[in-house]
Amino acid sequence: MIPIARPTIGQAEIEAVRGPLTSGWLTQGPEVAAFEREFAAFVGAPFACAVSNCTTALHLALRAAGVGDGDEVVTVSHSFIATANAVRYCGAVPVFVDVDRDTFNMAPARIQEAVTPRTRAILVVHQLGMPCDLAAIVPLARALGLPVIEDAACAAGSQILWNGEWESIGRPHGDIACFSFHPRKILTTGDGGMVTTANPEFDRKVRLWRQHAMTVSDTARHSSARVIFEEYSDLGFNYRLTDLQAAIGRVQLNRLPAQVERRRELADRYRELLAGIPDLTLPFEPVWARSNWQSFCVRLPYGCDQQRVMQAMLDAGVSTRRGVMCAHREPAYQKEPWRCAAGDQHADGACIALGESEAMTDEGLILPLFAEMTDEDQQIVAAALARAIADENRRLFP
Repeated sequence: MIPIARPTIGQAEIEAVRGPLTSGWLTQGPEVAAFEREFAAFVGAPFACAVSNCTTALHLALRAAGVGDGDEVVTVSHSFIATANAVRYCGAVPVFVDVDRDTFNMAPARIQEAVTPRTRAILVVHQLGMPCDLAAIVPLARALGLPVIEDAACAAGSQILWNGEWESIGRPHGDIACFSFHPRKILTTGDGGMVTTANPEFDRKVRLWRQHAMTVSDTARHSSARVIFEEYSDLGFNYRLTDLQAAIGRVQLNRLPAQVERRRELADRYRELLAGIPDLTLPFEPVWARSNWQSFCVRLPYGCDQQRVMQAMLDAGVSTRRGVMCAHREPAYQKEPWRCAAGDQHADGACIALGESEAMTDEGLILPLFAEMTDEDQQIVAAALARAIADENRRLFP
């Protein structure tokens, strides 16, 4: 079976965890601090704060930006459900706008119509590692007086052409960027996340809240020659990363440039192998973007049964995943409040203003992609997809 993804873990990661294991300091400590410094330097951000996962990163980022009860956040439904959930954790309402057909990312032209006096932030997603159009979105947000939070869960190692220079996603180009280190991501710590920002006050808040809003950190207490009593200034959270995870993350960060280069080679190879399949739409990379190709998502020909294609490929020994989900279609959001950019007219999980998002979910197919893939693996994937689509065509047009 060719898996959809496979994390790259080697002897270096195994050796890295020996340090914290033998030091006796396993939770958030010196390894986390070092990982934060190194990640900040890699993306070019003044501040980086490690947290337990990207969902908690998004929650803290939204809170730091001032999102609270009764507010609205303009975002996309076409994303993993954590994006919308983080908005709800703050007591705010997600306002979903449609995505661009080519990039699967937020359509900048749809933002203005979604903004109301209750809008507190714009939450964009760099979907599947493909940078969104920040050059269009950030100036619009500035004109509206709204912070831009980047859900960069999949985008570690991706780049954007910014003022004529290639810069890393996470610099950030908005106000705060949030990363995931889940095993499906290119840089993994098993689970984990990072918040990057250029705003020292945002960084201070995130650091405070991730550790129960403890005014004196445990590292400061343990290293002090005097007895210190901490206080808990706010309602905080236990959103910490461990030193074991950070030790792995530091090795993974060193691997990241080579991993991205390899994935870009694999993406180019897929383009060659799949170019001859009629009516199959290959993923698009704008000239101003360099994706890390966290995932390679094609769009099936119109009328193909997505599930039938996936089953045929699974029977051929190839794992796939459907196109990125739409949060508004999930049972949870039949109970949770949300609205779409065209207004509140939605029923039974449908919204006419999100037609492109829904089509991406129904027609999208994510193919296996991992650094250790061989030419033979990719040929098997391409052949299985071609056969499955041909079978569908025969079914549709006997």
